Amino acid sequence: MSPLKSFGCLASLLFLLHVGALRAEEKTRPVRMGCGAMVFDTVPGWGLRADGRSALGPTHGAVVIDRAGSIYVSANKGVVVFAPDGKVIREFLGGDYTGLHDMEIRGEGDDEFIYGARNVAAEGIKFNARTGEVVLHLGFPKESGLELKKFSPTAITVAPNGDIYLSDGYASNHIFKFDKAGKYVMHFGTKGNDLKQFNTAHGMTLDTRYEPPRLLICDRNHTPQGRLLHYDLEGNFVQEVVTGLGMPTSAAIQGDFVSVPDLHGRVVILDKSNTIIAVLGHNPDPATRMNYNVKQPQWIEGIFSGTHGSYWDQDGNLYVQDWNVDGRIMKLVRVR
Repeated sequence: MSPLKSFGCLASLLFLLHVGALRAEEKTRPVRMGCGAMVFDTVPGWGLRADGRSALGPTHGAVVIDRAGSIYVSANKGVVVFAPDGKVIREFLGGDYTGLHDMEIRGEGDDEFIYGARNVAAEGIKFNARTGEVVLHLGFPKESGLELKKFSPTAITVAPNGDIYLSDGYASNHIFKFDKAGKYVMHFGTKGNDLKQFNTAHGMTLDTRYEPPRLLICDRNHTPQGRLLHYDLEGNFVQEVVTGLGMPTSAAIQGDFVSVPDLHGRVVILDKSNTIIAVLGHNPDPATRMNYNVKQPQWIEGIFSGTHGSYWDQDGNLYVQDWNVDGRIMKLVRVR
């Protein structure tokens, strides 16, 4: 080979190595997103093990944070608990902890309890966040008088007095109310696309931006587009909060703000007037948004594929989970 050709091959190799280094650097460089009062920086590699792989495995779940700041993320295999720096503290795996599609956390005295909706297992549960002891199972309430072919809960939340609300979002779209001991109280809602009906009541939380608090319900598949609704704690329709969303999956409140993950690959943030004030991590690629099978090597920093759960820490940082085959969880640090 001539010296000129050797130089050309070497130059090409050096160029490819340089491009590879740039791409690797892009994966480890924070990305800024949002606008106005809601600006965030990503934390590349947060939640990955020492070998660089996700600590979660397949995810189709939720995120909550306890008083100490530990982050609980539900995955198909169970619940993984992270420290704020992304290292795994402990895990609750198998059995009652698998397939927690939605979670809420509540303090009771010195203890904290996580309430979970298990769509595949057809139940709601309550367990001690520290010990993992399951103290309550909520199955289909036969006392309701209903005869359902399927019961598949997707969301759960808890009122200030301890009443529990469990949404049958993948089946009847009834929302069942239980007292704090798990006794059936009543149910409301039906499946459909009318104003006061739900077409996949997929997510739900207690909206503490108002007094008295309300239920904020994510009507994911409403036609023509997804929306958020308010109901009071007795199951009465209050208002249609916002329409024209993609596929809202869940909601998390902090102060006057609510974060709403959207399966279309973004997180929408609304203020107390329910005006959209920021859209985070929007995915413009139809091939990778709303796509469970985007594997870890295809993840793009600052771009979501199918956001499913989110939660705020006490500093206003956001933790966002994608519906994802390899288990993606992202930390977004609030920029003041």
